[in-house]
Amino acid sequence: MKVKQQPDDFQVEEITAVSPSEGPHALYRLEKRGWSTPDALAAVRRRWRVEPRRISYGGLKDRHASTVQYLTIFHGPRRNLKHHDVNVQYLGQIAEPYTSRNIEANRFRLTLRDIQTAARADIEARLHQVEREGVPNYFDDQRFGSVAGEGSEFVARLLVRGRFEEALRLALTASYEYDRAASKNEKRLLTAHWGDWALLKDKLPRGHARSPIDHLRDHPTDFRGAVARLRPESRGLYLSAYQSHLWNRILARWLTAQLRPEQMRLIRLRLGVVPFHREVLPETLNEWAALQLPLPSARMKIEETDPRAELVRAVLAEEGLEARQVQIKGIREMFFSRGERPVLCLPRELKYQVAPDDKHRSRDKWTLSFVLPRGSYATLLVKAIDDGKNPP
Repeated sequence: MKVKQQPDDFQVEEITAVSPSEGPHALYRLEKRGWSTPDALAAVRRRWRVEPRRISYGGLKDRHASTVQYLTIFHGPRRNLKHHDVNVQYLGQIAEPYTSRNIEANRFRLTLRDIQTAARADIEARLHQVEREGVPNYFDDQRFGSVAGEGSEFVARLLVRGRFEEALRLALTASYEYDRAASKNEKRLLTAHWGDWALLKDKLPRGHARSPIDHLRDHPTDFRGAVARLRPESRGLYLSAYQSHLWNRILARWLTAQLRPEQMRLIRLRLGVVPFHREVLPETLNEWAALQLPLPSARMKIEETDPRAELVRAVLAEEGLEARQVQIKGIREMFFSRGERPVLCLPRELKYQVAPDDKHRSRDKWTLSFVLPRGSYATLLVKAIDDGKNPP
Protein backbone atom coordinates (compact mmCIF):
# COMPACT_ATOMS: atom_id res chain seq x y z
CA MET A 1 0.00 0.00 0.00
CA LYS A 2 1.43 3.35 -1.07
CA VAL A 3 0.26 6.84 -0.16
CA LYS A 4 1.40 10.31 -1.23
CA GLN A 5 2.89 9.19 -4.54
CA GLN A 6 1.84 12.59 -5.84
CA PRO A 7 0.51 15.67 -4.01
CA ASP A 8 -3.09 15.21 -5.17
CA ASP A 9 -3.14 11.72 -3.61
CA PHE A 10 -3.37 13.43 -0.23
CA GLN A 11 -5.84 16.31 0.01
CA VAL A 12 -6.93 18.12 3.15
CA GLU A 13 -9.05 21.20 3.74
CA GLU A 14 -9.85 23.01 6.96
CA ILE A 15 -13.53 23.33 7.86
CA THR A 16 -14.32 26.59 9.62
CA ALA A 17 -17.32 28.78 10.32
CA VAL A 18 -15.25 31.98 10.12
CA SER A 19 -16.48 34.36 7.43
CA PRO A 20 -15.53 37.93 6.50
CA SER A 21 -17.23 40.79 8.31
CA GLU A 22 -15.12 43.69 9.51
CA GLY A 23 -12.05 44.27 11.64
CA PRO A 24 -8.29 44.85 11.48
CA HIS A 25 -7.31 41.30 10.48
CA ALA A 26 -7.20 40.37 6.79
CA LEU A 27 -8.47 36.82 6.23
CA TYR A 28 -6.90 34.63 3.53
CA ARG A 29 -7.41 31.19 2.02
CA LEU A 30 -4.02 29.50 1.56
CA GLU A 31 -3.82 26.71 -1.01
CA LYS A 32 -0.51 24.92 -1.49
CA ARG A 33 1.04 21.84 -3.09
CA GLY A 34 4.42 20.44 -2.07
CA TRP A 35 5.08 23.09 0.59
CA SER A 36 5.06 22.86 4.38
CA THR A 37 2.97 25.46 6.18
CA PRO A 38 6.00 27.20 7.78
CA ASP A 39 7.80 27.42 4.43
CA ALA A 40 4.68 28.78 2.70
CA LEU A 41 4.17 31.40 5.42
CA ALA A 42 7.83 32.39 5.26
CA ALA A 43 7.43 32.97 1.51
CA VAL A 44 4.32 35.10 2.11
CA ARG A 45 6.16 37.14 4.73
CA ARG A 46 9.07 37.78 2.39
CA ARG A 47 6.89 38.76 -0.56
CA TRP A 48 4.69 41.09 1.47
CA ARG A 49 7.36 42.15 3.99
CA VAL A 50 5.17 41.21 6.93
CA GLU A 51 6.49 40.79 10.48
CA PRO A 52 5.93 37.27 11.90
CA ARG A 53 3.92 38.54 14.87
CA ARG A 54 1.23 39.89 12.53
CA ILE A 55 0.45 36.44 11.05
CA SER A 56 -1.87 33.94 12.73
CA TYR A 57 -2.99 30.54 11.45
CA GLY A 58 -4.74 27.46 12.76
CA GLY A 59 -2.74 24.36 11.92
CA LEU A 60 0.19 22.76 10.16
CA LYS A 61 -0.54 21.02 6.88
CA ASP A 62 1.62 18.34 5.28
CA ARG A 63 4.30 19.25 2.75
CA HIS A 64 3.55 16.21 0.59
CA ALA A 65 -0.08 17.06 -0.07
CA SER A 66 -2.54 19.40 -1.68
CA THR A 67 -3.92 21.47 1.18
CA VAL A 68 -6.26 24.34 1.97
CA GLN A 69 -6.09 26.33 5.17
CA TYR A 70 -6.77 29.82 6.46
CA LEU A 71 -4.72 32.59 8.03
CA THR A 72 -4.96 36.21 9.05
CA ILE A 73 -2.54 39.11 8.85
CA PHE A 74 -3.03 42.13 11.09
CA HIS A 75 -3.56 45.05 8.69
CA GLY A 76 -2.58 42.71 5.87
CA PRO A 77 -2.67 43.50 2.14
CA ARG A 78 -6.12 43.34 0.61
CA ARG A 79 -5.01 41.39 -2.44
CA ASN A 80 -4.08 37.93 -3.64
CA LEU A 81 -0.64 36.35 -3.97
CA LYS A 82 0.75 33.54 -6.14
CA HIS A 83 4.21 32.16 -5.37
CA HIS A 84 5.12 28.92 -7.18
CA ASP A 85 2.61 26.35 -5.81
CA VAL A 86 1.42 28.63 -3.04
CA ASN A 87 -1.78 30.56 -3.70
CA VAL A 88 -3.15 33.11 -1.23
CA GLN A 89 -6.68 34.45 -1.77
CA TYR A 90 -7.87 37.51 0.12
CA LEU A 91 -11.37 36.88 1.56
CA GLY A 92 -12.10 40.01 3.59
CA GLN A 93 -11.66 41.35 7.11
CA ILE A 94 -12.42 39.85 10.54
CA ALA A 95 -12.23 41.16 14.10
CA GLU A 96 -9.91 38.56 15.68
CA PRO A 97 -6.87 36.59 14.47
CA TYR A 98 -7.53 33.13 13.03
CA THR A 99 -6.25 30.35 15.32
CA SER A 100 -6.68 26.61 15.86
CA ARG A 101 -9.84 27.34 17.85
CA ASN A 102 -11.46 28.40 14.57
CA ILE A 103 -10.92 24.99 12.95
CA GLU A 104 -14.02 22.85 13.37
CA ALA A 105 -12.55 19.81 11.59
CA ASN A 106 -10.49 18.77 8.57
CA ARG A 107 -11.86 17.08 5.44
CA PHE A 108 -9.57 14.51 3.78
CA ARG A 109 -9.47 12.76 0.44
CA LEU A 110 -6.74 10.13 0.15
CA THR A 111 -5.70 7.89 -2.73
CA LEU A 112 -3.99 4.67 -1.64
CA ARG A 113 -2.14 2.85 -4.41
CA ASP A 114 -0.47 -0.44 -5.33
CA ILE A 115 -3.00 -2.61 -3.48
CA GLN A 116 -3.62 -6.25 -4.37
CA THR A 117 -7.18 -6.97 -5.52
CA ALA A 118 -7.23 -10.03 -3.24
CA ALA A 119 -6.78 -7.74 -0.20
CA ARG A 120 -10.15 -6.05 -0.70
CA ALA A 121 -12.12 -8.05 1.88
CA ASP A 122 -9.49 -7.58 4.59
CA ILE A 123 -9.20 -3.83 3.96
CA GLU A 124 -12.98 -3.40 3.98
CA ALA A 125 -13.17 -5.22 7.31
CA ARG A 126 -10.51 -2.93 8.82
CA LEU A 127 -12.24 0.14 7.42
CA HIS A 128 -15.49 -0.85 9.09
CA GLN A 129 -13.61 -1.47 12.34
CA VAL A 130 -12.01 1.98 12.16
CA GLU A 131 -15.42 3.52 11.46
CA ARG A 132 -16.85 1.79 14.57
CA GLU A 133 -13.93 2.10 16.96
CA GLY A 134 -11.74 4.93 15.69
CA VAL A 135 -7.98 4.90 16.27
CA PRO A 136 -5.78 6.13 19.12
CA ASN A 137 -5.26 9.86 18.67
CA TYR A 138 -1.44 9.77 18.46
CA PHE A 139 0.54 12.55 16.85
CA ASP A 140 1.81 10.90 13.69
CA ASP A 141 5.16 11.04 11.91
CA GLN A 142 4.55 14.38 10.16
CA ARG A 143 4.72 16.07 13.56
CA PHE A 144 8.36 15.04 13.88
CA GLY A 145 9.66 14.95 10.31
CA SER A 146 12.10 17.85 10.28
CA VAL A 147 12.41 18.62 14.00
CA ALA A 148 13.71 15.40 15.53
CA GLY A 149 17.40 15.01 14.81
CA GLU A 150 19.51 11.94 14.32
CA GLY A 151 18.98 9.36 17.05
CA SER A 152 15.55 10.94 17.67
CA GLU A 153 17.06 13.80 19.65
CA PHE A 154 14.82 16.80 20.05
CA VAL A 155 15.85 20.43 19.94
CA ALA A 156 13.38 21.17 22.73
CA ARG A 157 14.71 18.34 24.92
CA LEU A 158 18.11 20.02 24.80
CA LEU A 159 16.56 23.41 25.50
CA VAL A 160 14.72 22.10 28.55
CA ARG A 161 18.08 20.90 29.86
CA GLY A 162 19.67 24.30 29.23
CA ARG A 163 22.00 23.00 26.48
CA PHE A 164 21.42 25.95 24.17
CA GLU A 165 24.45 25.60 21.89
CA GLU A 166 23.70 21.92 21.20
CA ALA A 167 20.06 22.78 20.58
CA LEU A 168 20.94 25.56 18.15
CA ARG A 169 23.44 23.40 16.31
CA LEU A 170 20.88 20.61 15.95
CA ALA A 171 18.24 23.08 14.76
CA LEU A 172 20.50 24.59 12.11
CA THR A 173 22.56 21.62 10.88
CA ALA A 174 20.54 18.40 11.27
CA SER A 175 19.82 16.81 7.91
CA TYR A 176 16.27 16.22 6.74
CA GLU A 177 15.41 13.79 3.95
CA TYR A 178 13.43 16.43 2.05
CA ASP A 179 16.01 19.23 2.30
CA ARG A 180 16.37 21.18 -0.92
CA ALA A 181 19.82 21.75 -2.41
CA ALA A 182 20.15 25.26 -0.98
CA SER A 183 19.32 24.00 2.51
CA LYS A 184 21.84 21.16 2.23
CA ASN A 185 24.57 23.60 1.18
CA GLU A 186 23.73 25.93 4.06
CA LYS A 187 23.91 23.08 6.57
CA ARG A 188 27.26 21.91 5.20
CA LEU A 189 28.60 25.46 5.56
CA LEU A 190 27.35 25.73 9.14
CA THR A 191 28.80 22.35 10.08
CA ALA A 192 32.19 23.09 8.56
CA HIS A 193 32.59 26.53 10.13
CA TRP A 194 30.60 26.30 13.36
CA GLY A 195 32.05 28.85 15.78
CA ASP A 196 33.46 31.16 13.11
CA TRP A 197 30.49 33.52 13.29
CA ALA A 198 32.06 36.33 11.28
CA LEU A 199 32.79 34.03 8.34
CA LEU A 200 29.33 32.51 8.48
CA LYS A 201 27.69 35.93 8.57
CA ASP A 202 29.47 36.83 5.34
CA LYS A 203 28.71 33.56 3.56
CA LEU A 204 25.19 32.70 4.67
CA PRO A 205 22.26 33.87 2.54
CA ARG A 206 19.20 35.39 4.13
CA GLY A 207 17.14 32.67 5.73
CA HIS A 208 16.49 30.53 8.79
CA ALA A 209 20.09 30.61 10.08
CA ARG A 210 21.07 34.18 9.33
CA SER A 211 19.53 35.99 12.32
CA PRO A 212 20.96 33.73 15.07
CA ILE A 213 24.39 33.75 13.40
CA ASP A 214 24.30 37.56 13.15
CA HIS A 215 23.60 37.65 16.87
CA LEU A 216 26.49 35.28 17.67
CA ARG A 217 28.96 37.40 15.71
CA ASP A 218 28.36 40.20 18.21
CA HIS A 219 27.66 37.97 21.23
CA PRO A 220 29.74 34.80 20.66
CA THR A 221 28.64 32.93 23.79
CA ASP A 222 24.98 33.95 23.97
CA PHE A 223 23.42 30.82 22.52
CA ARG A 224 20.22 31.41 24.46
CA GLY A 225 19.82 34.73 22.65
CA ALA A 226 20.62 33.08 19.32
CA VAL A 227 17.93 30.43 19.88
CA ALA A 228 15.44 33.23 20.59
CA ARG A 229 16.17 34.57 17.10
CA LEU A 230 15.11 31.44 15.27
CA ARG A 231 11.98 31.86 13.18
CA PRO A 232 8.87 31.92 15.40
CA GLU A 233 7.20 29.10 13.46
CA SER A 234 10.35 26.97 13.79
CA ARG A 235 10.59 27.60 17.54
CA GLY A 236 6.98 26.50 17.86
CA LEU A 237 7.65 23.32 15.88
CA TYR A 238 10.59 22.36 18.08
CA LEU A 239 8.52 22.70 21.24
CA SER A 240 5.41 20.99 19.91
CA ALA A 241 7.41 18.05 18.53
CA TYR A 242 8.96 17.19 21.89
CA GLN A 243 5.73 17.75 23.80
CA SER A 244 3.85 15.61 21.26
CA HIS A 245 6.41 12.82 21.64
CA LEU A 246 5.91 12.86 25.40
CA TRP A 247 2.12 12.84 24.97
CA ASN A 248 2.31 9.86 22.61
CA ARG A 249 4.20 7.94 25.28
CA ILE A 250 1.57 8.87 27.86
CA LEU A 251 -1.21 7.61 25.57
CA ALA A 252 0.68 4.40 24.75
CA ARG A 253 1.20 3.71 28.46
CA TRP A 254 -2.47 4.37 29.23
CA LEU A 255 -3.76 2.25 26.32
CA THR A 256 -1.48 -0.68 27.17
CA ALA A 257 -3.02 -0.78 30.63
CA GLN A 258 -6.55 -0.86 29.15
CA LEU A 259 -6.15 -3.71 26.68
CA ARG A 260 -5.93 -7.46 26.85
CA PRO A 261 -3.24 -8.96 24.57
CA GLU A 262 -5.77 -10.12 21.97
CA GLN A 263 -7.19 -6.58 21.74
CA MET A 264 -3.82 -5.02 20.96
CA ARG A 265 -2.15 -4.49 17.61
CA LEU A 266 1.33 -2.98 17.49
CA ILE A 267 1.96 -0.29 14.89
CA ARG A 268 5.33 1.21 14.08
CA LEU A 269 5.52 5.00 14.05
CA ARG A 270 8.70 6.85 13.17
CA LEU A 271 9.74 7.23 16.81
CA GLY A 272 8.72 3.81 18.07
CA VAL A 273 6.12 1.06 18.27
CA VAL A 274 2.75 1.95 19.83
CA PRO A 275 -0.41 -0.05 20.61
CA PHE A 276 -3.65 0.27 18.64
CA HIS A 277 -6.92 -1.20 19.92
CA ARG A 278 -9.40 -3.59 18.31
CA GLU A 279 -12.61 -5.39 19.32
CA VAL A 280 -13.37 -2.98 22.17
CA LEU A 281 -16.90 -2.94 23.62
CA PRO A 282 -19.11 0.03 22.64
CA GLU A 283 -19.61 1.12 26.27
CA THR A 284 -15.85 1.19 26.77
CA LEU A 285 -15.39 3.22 23.59
CA ASN A 286 -17.97 5.70 24.85
CA GLU A 287 -15.91 6.19 28.02
CA TRP A 288 -12.73 6.61 25.99
CA ALA A 289 -14.37 9.13 23.66
CA ALA A 290 -14.92 11.42 26.66
CA LEU A 291 -11.37 11.10 28.01
CA GLN A 292 -8.50 13.50 27.41
CA LEU A 293 -4.87 13.34 28.52
CA PRO A 294 -2.87 16.46 29.45
CA LEU A 295 -0.05 17.90 27.37
CA PRO A 296 2.95 17.83 29.73
CA SER A 297 4.43 21.20 30.65
CA ALA A 298 5.28 23.36 33.64
CA ARG A 299 2.00 25.17 32.97
CA MET A 300 -0.05 21.97 33.20
CA LYS A 301 -2.95 22.10 35.66
CA ILE A 302 -3.83 18.67 37.06
CA GLU A 303 -4.65 17.56 40.58
CA GLU A 304 -2.23 15.16 42.24
CA THR A 305 -5.15 12.85 42.99
CA ASP A 306 -6.14 12.68 39.33
CA PRO A 307 -5.17 9.19 38.06
CA ARG A 308 -3.80 10.79 34.89
CA ALA A 309 -1.15 12.59 36.94
CA GLU A 310 0.69 9.33 37.61
CA LEU A 311 0.85 8.60 33.87
CA VAL A 312 2.48 11.98 33.24
CA ARG A 313 4.90 11.55 36.15
CA ALA A 314 5.96 8.10 34.94
CA VAL A 315 6.76 9.25 31.40
CA LEU A 316 8.57 12.39 32.57
CA ALA A 317 10.57 10.32 35.06
CA GLU A 318 11.89 8.29 32.12
CA GLU A 319 13.21 11.62 30.79
CA GLY A 320 14.70 12.52 34.17
CA LEU A 321 12.20 15.38 34.50
CA GLU A 322 9.38 16.62 36.66
CA ALA A 323 6.47 18.58 35.23
CA ARG A 324 7.77 21.88 36.65
CA GLN A 325 10.96 21.43 34.60
CA VAL A 326 9.20 21.18 31.23
CA GLN A 327 9.90 24.77 30.24
CA ILE A 328 12.52 26.87 28.47
CA LYS A 329 14.17 29.17 30.98
CA GLY A 330 15.13 32.66 29.95
CA ILE A 331 13.22 32.91 26.64
CA ARG A 332 9.83 34.44 27.24
CA GLU A 333 8.62 33.77 23.69
CA MET A 334 9.19 30.01 23.99
CA PHE A 335 6.71 28.08 26.10
CA PHE A 336 4.98 24.73 25.88
CA SER A 337 1.25 24.67 25.20
CA ARG A 338 -1.14 24.04 28.03
CA GLY A 339 -4.15 21.86 27.38
CA GLU A 340 -5.47 18.34 26.87
CA ARG A 341 -5.91 16.07 23.88
CA PRO A 342 -8.59 13.39 23.30
CA VAL A 343 -7.35 9.80 23.48
CA LEU A 344 -9.58 8.68 20.61
CA CYS A 345 -9.87 9.85 16.99
CA LEU A 346 -13.27 9.03 15.49
CA PRO A 347 -13.75 9.62 11.75
CA ARG A 348 -17.01 10.92 10.30
CA GLU A 349 -18.52 10.56 6.84
CA LEU A 350 -16.14 7.73 5.93
CA LYS A 351 -16.57 6.60 2.31
CA TYR A 352 -14.41 4.70 -0.14
CA GLN A 353 -14.14 3.71 -3.80
CA VAL A 354 -12.00 1.04 -5.45
CA ALA A 355 -10.72 1.25 -9.03
CA PRO A 356 -7.82 -0.03 -11.17
CA ASP A 357 -4.59 1.76 -10.28
CA ASP A 358 -3.39 3.92 -13.17
CA LYS A 359 0.16 3.92 -11.79
CA HIS A 360 0.57 0.24 -10.89
CA ARG A 361 -0.44 -2.40 -13.38
CA SER A 362 -2.81 -5.13 -12.17
CA ARG A 363 -3.25 -3.36 -8.83
CA ASP A 364 -6.08 -1.39 -7.26
CA LYS A 365 -6.25 2.11 -5.88
CA TRP A 366 -8.54 3.05 -3.03
CA THR A 367 -9.94 6.56 -2.65
CA LEU A 368 -11.02 7.37 0.90
CA SER A 369 -12.88 10.46 2.05
CA PHE A 370 -13.66 11.35 5.67
CA VAL A 371 -13.72 14.13 8.25
CA LEU A 372 -11.50 14.18 11.34
CA PRO A 373 -11.44 16.42 14.41
CA ARG A 374 -8.83 19.16 14.28
CA GLY A 375 -5.37 17.99 15.24
CA SER A 376 -5.98 14.34 14.28
CA TYR A 377 -3.91 12.56 11.64
CA ALA A 378 -5.39 10.87 8.57
CA THR A 379 -2.24 8.78 8.18
CA LEU A 380 -3.11 6.91 11.38
CA LEU A 381 -6.22 5.58 9.63
CA VAL A 382 -4.01 4.39 6.78
CA LYS A 383 -1.77 2.55 9.22
CA ALA A 384 -4.82 1.00 10.88
CA ILE A 385 -6.13 -0.45 7.61
CA ASP A 386 -2.75 -1.55 6.24
CA ASP A 387 -2.23 -5.23 5.55
CA GLY A 388 -0.83 -6.14 8.94
CA LYS A 389 2.79 -6.23 7.79
CA ASN A 390 3.73 -3.23 9.89
CA PRO A 391 6.48 -4.89 11.98
CA PRO A 392 6.63 -4.55 15.78
